[in-house]
Amino acid sequence: MCPFLISQHLIYLMTWQMHRVIISDTSCFIILSKINELDLLKEVYGQIVTTTEIANEFGETLPDWVEVLSVKDKLRQQILEMQIDKGESSAIALALETTNSSIILDDYKARKVAKQLGLKFTGTLGVIIKAKLSGKIDSIKPLLLKIKLTDFRISIELENQALSEAGEF
Repeated sequence: MCPFLISQHLIYLMTWQMHRVIISDTSCFIILSKINELDLLKEVYGQIVTTTEIANEFGETLPDWVEVLSVKDKLRQQILEMQIDKGESSAIALALETTNSSIILDDYKARKVAKQLGLKFTGTLGVIIKAKLSGKIDSIKPLLLKIKLTDFRISIELENQALSEAGEF
């Protein structure tokens, strides 16, 4: 094999294996905490990053595997706050400042903004599906049932899509 191709392949593998910074919004912390599954975030991703605003919104002490950072570009965050709430704005602003990051967002409007800005994101259900697909949990059904007992609403379409993606439909 040509040295150039080997070099390109190694660069691809190193890029693919680089650690992605996972930034969580408040809703994921709240939902997983309500169903006593907050540690699932650590099991799936290891380290989680969040913002001071989100930590304050959550209102409880976050585990030591959650790193709380402040957004540097407060003007960008304030502009985002014209469209979405403070926590989601801070998460998106931090993601824009952080290379190789993904955000955990559940709010539809915030997800639209993240998409428009070219950011990678998932939701709490995506975290649960990833936990199943990576062998951290056996089934997403028990967690979906627990979530339904909270004030977090999941449409039947979204539930079916999650079950399908997890190979349980």
